[in-house]
Amino acid sequence: MFLELIGTVFAGIAAAGLVMLLNRVTGGRLPRWAAPVAAGLAMITMTISMEYSWYSRTIATLPEDVEVAETVEKKSFYQPWTYVVPYISRFVAVDNASVKRHPERPDQRIVDLYFFGRWSPLRKMPVAFDCATSRSAVLSSDTQFASNGDIVDADWRNVGEDAVVLNAACKVS
Repeated sequence: MFLELIGTVFAGIAAAGLVMLLNRVTGGRLPRWAAPVAAGLAMITMTISMEYSWYSRTIATLPEDVEVAETVEKKSFYQPWTYVVPYISRFVAVDNASVKRHPERPDQRIVDLYFFGRWSPLRKMPVAFDCATSRSAVLSSDTQFASNGDIVDADWRNVGEDAVVLNAACKVS
């Protein structure tokens, strides 16, 4: 976030500098407000560019085993251009390398989910999925397992067969 702020400020300074240079070359024919307006427009453009490129920059850094399962697009009244082209502000990724299974429960698997947000810290959450019954349960460090692979005191929730994250977790072998 700090580096984006610095980049935005430098974009404004560069745009103002170019307009001031252009003003000098043209013999002072540009209006006095041209440099601050150019700086402001450059800063707004830089900010919008960073918002729209965040998702692609973030997924480019993910390991091969981490698959994006679901994205959330954002529209906002104070960013009216987002009603024309919304941008992705959050997404959930499945860590395929973290899949754990029990031999007696072939339809169940435990997968680490990663929750990415534009202005929020990365969150990791282990979740159990029952692919046969389309259920999921969030696990904690206190979760206990029976010898047959059952999760003791799991708070199973029906998520539906068409749940994107369930399907991403269940297709992992």
